Amino acid sequence: MAKVQLEVLGLTANPTSNGAYALVLKEVDGPRRISILIGSAEAVAIYNELEGIKAARPITHDLIRDILSTLDVSIVEIYINEMRDETYFASMIFDTTSQEVDCRPSDAIAIALRCNSPIFINETLLDEVSFLPEGMGDDDPSEHDEDDDDELKEIRQKADIYDEKELPSKPKGKLEIMIQYLDKAVKEEDYERAAQLRDEISKLKSN
Repeated sequence: MAKVQLEVLGLTANPTSNGAYALVLKEVDGPRRISILIGSAEAVAIYNELEGIKAARPITHDLIRDILSTLDVSIVEIYINEMRDETYFASMIFDTTSQEVDCRPSDAIAIALRCNSPIFINETLLDEVSFLPEGMGDDDPSEHDEDDDDELKEIRQKADIYDEKELPSKPKGKLEIMIQYLDKAVKEEDYERAAQLRDEISKLKSN
């Protein structure tokens, strides 16, 4: 099964989503990105490692790193392998065994950063959930059918995000519009709306 390597691009607080944060990852050899909602504790652990901030006493992710180092065990990779019910699943793969240990992506990434271990995602999953930065989409979209207008309007109202005047001319259809909405939300660092749009896009692709 094909894998694509990711790197941590950054994270942003979401004050309106009960303490959740958005962790943004980017494919190493390409422009595609994914956004994962994570808890505040994991966000702090990731932020501290990115910024080189050391806690007075080892936190859980530091402890796991130290245990692995003491036992001379290395993490071969972190693998984000699935999404079920809008939740990402990951596994941790070690050099001493062929078995994979299930873990939350947020914990796995916090540990991977401390151990300098690579992060990968299932390529099919990346195709389904990824988005591009604004300005990297199709520059020559074709005209959509007029019969889709009512459905597109319903999607816009459901997303409750942008005015009609902000829409691109001659969009391909509802999927492209939702992707453009998603790009705009990410650029404006509105990751709560971006997560909602990502879910809508996943549903549209599955249909």
